[in-house]
Amino acid sequence: MATTQTALITGASTGIGAVYADRLARRGHNLVLVARSGEKLAVLAAELHSKYGVQVETMSADLANAAQLARVARRLADDAKITMLVNNAGLGATAKLAESDIDQMDAMIDINVKALTRLTHAVAPRFGNAGSGTIINIASIVAVAPEVLNGVYGGSKAFVLALTQSLHHELGAKGVRVQAVLPGAIETPFWDKAGVPVQHLPNQIVMKVDDLVDAALSGFDQGEVVTIPSLPDAGEWERFNAARLAMGPNLSRNEPAARYRA
Repeated sequence: MATTQTALITGASTGIGAVYADRLARRGHNLVLVARSGEKLAVLAAELHSKYGVQVETMSADLANAAQLARVARRLADDAKITMLVNNAGLGATAKLAESDIDQMDAMIDINVKALTRLTHAVAPRFGNAGSGTIINIASIVAVAPEVLNGVYGGSKAFVLALTQSLHHELGAKGVRVQAVLPGAIETPFWDKAGVPVQHLPNQIVMKVDDLVDAALSGFDQGEVVTIPSLPDAGEWERFNAARLAMGPNLSRNEPAARYRA
């Protein structure tokens, strides 16, 4: 299937990333799949090529490794065929900060914040100059509900949301599409790694990964910058965001607010 669109997806071997690969291949995108497991990527690549006829390349890379991260960033910066970046790779945690291993928190920041930022920085100038391109960042509902899980995880996803909103402000008028996707609990291996098996969660809060990605892409098709697939009333987010923007003119003034004056 001939196409001029190529998507690079991180964390593509399982879960959300693998379903994004399937759905984008179905839409006719060629793919560059990035994950640590070269074997899993090879199996998925063969399946998608056979199923949809698209070109699928794999890059085995650990994004916590500086040299391997730099290799992926160079590919994004140099390969004009790549028109979409899906920043999906991420780590999570459920324990309270005081009960967490600080090295694991550092590792989470490396993937959720540092790697995502470097890859986004690698591609944003090229997309901006071209006047086209797409960046999809997988955040989490904890970006706006940090009390729910581990605070470092929530902080890292709040960073992803803020970065996406800033990118929209910076690049949207140039023709670059950006989207932050805020999943709730999703039926993926994420939960095992985060410390709470998904089977321990109430069924009514756990969404299937296929439904999550289909909803996220529907939100993208509708032009959303922020997509919260579980949220029944989109107006709740719109009012939340409108209240944030309304505060803007008053967030930096030349004197303290009256309630703080002696």
